[in-house]
Amino acid sequence: MTAESLIAIDTGLTPRTNRHLTKKPRKTARKKSAAKPPAAQAAAAPPAVGPRRFAPVLCIAGEAGPELWGLTLAERLALQFAKEGLKQTIALSEAASHNGPVVVVRADAVIDQPLIPILLKRPNLLLVGDGPDGETPIAAQVQGAQAAAIAEILAGKRDVTPELKLLRRTPSELDADFWKTLRKRQTPYAMAISAANRSAIEWRMFMGTYKGATDIVTKHLWPVPAFHATRWLAPRGITPNMVTAAGALLMVLAFWLFLDGRFLGGLAAAWAMTFLDTVDGKLARVTLSSSKWGDIFDHGIDLLHPPFWYVAWALGLGATGIVWPSALFWPVIAAILGGYILQRVIEGIAIKWLGLEIHIWRPIDTLFRQVTARRNPNLILLTLFALIGKPDWGLIAVALWTVICLVLHALQLMQALAARRLGPLTSWMTAR
Repeated sequence: MTAESLIAIDTGLTPRTNRHLTKKPRKTARKKSAAKPPAAQAAAAPPAVGPRRFAPVLCIAGEAGPELWGLTLAERLALQFAKEGLKQTIALSEAASHNGPVVVVRADAVIDQPLIPILLKRPNLLLVGDGPDGETPIAAQVQGAQAAAIAEILAGKRDVTPELKLLRRTPSELDADFWKTLRKRQTPYAMAISAANRSAIEWRMFMGTYKGATDIVTKHLWPVPAFHATRWLAPRGITPNMVTAAGALLMVLAFWLFLDGRFLGGLAAAWAMTFLDTVDGKLARVTLSSSKWGDIFDHGIDLLHPPFWYVAWALGLGATGIVWPSALFWPVIAAILGGYILQRVIEGIAIKWLGLEIHIWRPIDTLFRQVTARRNPNLILLTLFALIGKPDWGLIAVALWTVICLVLHALQLMQALAARRLGPLTSWMTAR
């Protein structure tokens, strides 16, 4: 009897299972461990090489979709992630050797901006959105060694398996519904585009650029024509600042026509200017071409020109044979200009002392914003009275409505300041 057989009898093991006591343990041990279950083989990936990385990189995988708003989908995604600080993009073939997090996005994906920072900050997140045939995986943040497996999942070639440890979430489950910059509550989108749903996606993207608290004309009259204008302008290389500049010329033209007493012509120029004022902002957002200078240019014009229009209108009455006595002229101008300035002051106080815009505190405040005495609602009054040949009555109506709105805004502010004593104020839009 051999020594190996004696050892086996003593330990209760067969010679085959006791081979770790022989002189060649490592070679046989490797052969035994090479046999892995199929699930473990599927999860296995080449080990990452190179230094450890902690900042994510972007990997766009799959077949690209059509252009939207003058940009390829890959260009859109790169710009969106760059806006949040991620500027490095790698190919799928490079991802396996990337020793760190990779955000893998399907090449036909359209993702709303509020979801981009979430994808950057949440490891193992699998973002699921809408596709032509229902819910579909859109993007995920994983380690580089898992990128190839994720690309197969995004392409529909593989199911999500437990060993990947992915946290599946839809946009509605990511608590990103309140948009402070656009003053609205809206669930962000994540979609895969196709020829069948392209028009619906373009409309969803366009409406996603609208502010939640705005005037009645911008909210209800301009969206459809502004959508078609924006879709026509975007692929032709016309920039938002060009649109703003055209609006500025119309602003000056309206001022001159008001001053000359040609009110209907001035109103046509004024309404065209307000339309372009809607288009330039939407064009900037859908083409991801917003700039600091463009923001100053646009908002500076919006802030300064309305008082000049009202004064020009008042002076233009004389050109039509309507002469106001000083006892009427100055109170009307003081009410309009003083009310305009004080309303802006109230809005500034709310932001400074209350920490939120007064128009998004309660639902009634957001509704009131649609008709408060700002440029577009005031233009409605001027237009109605000009059409019946009473431009002077129109300016008086603007003055009266401005005073009424100023009183209501003052009450808003006092209520908000009183409520602030009980704790910080929050917008009704943040409630789930």
